[in-house]
Amino acid sequence: MKAVVQRVARASAEPGGAIAAGVCVLLGVADGDDEGVAIRLAVKVGRLRIFENDEGRFERSLLDTGGSALVVSQFTLIADTAKGNRPSFSGAARPEVAEPLYIAFADALRAVGVHVETGVFGARMAVELVNDGPVTIILEHG
Repeated sequence: MKAVVQRVARASAEPGGAIAAGVCVLLGVADGDDEGVAIRLAVKVGRLRIFENDEGRFERSLLDTGGSALVVSQFTLIADTAKGNRPSFSGAARPEVAEPLYIAFADALRAVGVHVETGVFGARMAVELVNDGPVTIILEHG
């Protein structure tokens, strides 16, 4: 499982939801991922200290700031570009496996106390965000 976490002033997915300050999480589910991986990664996102304290140091998390998360499924994060110029997505989990894990990730993030909005799994979406910083962190679990 791979997550691209972007600190945002605001973000939205159409179709889907919208948030004010917090993070936009682009989430890719790989073959072999399971609910435990989804939960561990969600907890890490909720506790990730990428918000500044009064001294400008990254000391605060979503839980500390009361920020929200917009979670958007993005299987293209699992692309393999080692051969040729066309990405292979053979390592991405099939939709019937990926969707429940995407939901488990969002639910686990909610369970730690983060307000979560989501995109629509499998839909072609227009995602807009205002990256704050910019701060972008890539997390991988699996």
